Amino acid sequence: MFKLKILVCFIILILFGSCSKEVSKKDLIKEKSLELQVEEAYKEGIDALNDGDVLFAAKKFNEAEILFPQAVSAPQSALMAAYSYYTQDYYSDAIAELKRFLKVYPTHKDLGYVYYLLAICYYEQIVDEKKDLQSIINAKENFNIILKNYPSTEYAIDAEFKIDLIDDILAAKEMYLGRYYFDRKKWIPAINRFREIIDNYDTTIYAEEALHRLVEVHYTIGLIDEAEKYAQLLGYNYQSSKWYENSYSLFDKTYEKRKKERFKTYKKKGGGLIKKFKTLLE
Repeated sequence: MFKLKILVCFIILILFGSCSKEVSKKDLIKEKSLELQVEEAYKEGIDALNDGDVLFAAKKFNEAEILFPQAVSAPQSALMAAYSYYTQDYYSDAIAELKRFLKVYPTHKDLGYVYYLLAICYYEQIVDEKKDLQSIINAKENFNIILKNYPSTEYAIDAEFKIDLIDDILAAKEMYLGRYYFDRKKWIPAINRFREIIDNYDTTIYAEEALHRLVEVHYTIGLIDEAEKYAQLLGYNYQSSKWYENSYSLFDKTYEKRKKERFKTYKKKGGGLIKKFKTLLE
């Protein structure tokens, strides 16, 4: 009887051992199968992206991420989904994916690229500075994040360049509104718009005109001292510009006439000099 009990115990141990090995083997097969599924989904995404089917590509990249969210490749799959949408101008979808990425992977090593692509998605939606103000603001905000947090990356150089272009766009909007108010004799709103350019966009191409417009507005409403102040500032910074000449002509009504007379005289002298120079070459 004792020997029978020992035999039964031995058989049970063998059965449990074989079962545990079988379970381990099944787990290993399952794990490998999962990794294979992720790899296949990612590859299908790449192929679809190369073929121009960006919606299917994004779907497969999302699938690769969802199948194995703990995998090292999961963040890359999420980024590729966003990039797929971006390549065919599905900006809203790309932005949604990138914002989700920032929440799910807040410490990822490629955050500089994420903010850059996010900024570009907003930037490329700018069509009209009078209508697309929110896209302009969002683009500038994300480009500034790159300059602040990732100044040594390759994206920082283009971010700085894009911000200069955005400032030109914002200054253009202020100039448009300033002229609009000026034409309708709404002096205070016009002054505020031109001052906005001087205060916040003084490095743009609209700074000279904004100073001249301030001279013009103040001169028109009889604030001569204020007009002279802005004229001096314009002359100090842009003495050779057409806007300085326009401002100067407000104070000197004979300026335009004398300017034309000087031009005629210069033209005559210049013509003789050119002829004389030509004879030296013959």
